[in-house]
Amino acid sequence: MNPFDFNNKRFALIENSENGQVNSETTFNYKQEENLITADYFGGTIKYGKIIADLKGDQLNMLYQCLTTDNQLKAGKAIAQITRTEKGKIKLSLNWEWLTNGNEKGQSEYIEIE
Repeated sequence: MNPFDFNNKRFALIENSENGQVNSETTFNYKQEENLITADYFGGTIKYGKIIADLKGDQLNMLYQCLTTDNQLKAGKAIAQITRTEKGKIKLSLNWEWLTNGNEKGQSEYIEIE
């Protein structure tokens, strides 16, 4: 059994690279079925986004896509390192890359919220 449970968990941005799209107003709502992790996200500069990921140990192999508030359709991939905070909340540290927009790369961090 995996030590990380993403089902019905919400996440928010802590930090993002300048070329990232998500901001502090974006909320992520996660679901989990065994190793399959999915999330819907919206808010801030995102009209709607979707994540699908494969959970393996302490990493998520992610694909994501979104439609921004200025009607850009974007897609990317990421590897998320999963850790826990001192208070037991899940923290995600992503190395990501756009598959659109000239394959720009960046890093971002997210934290589980209530």
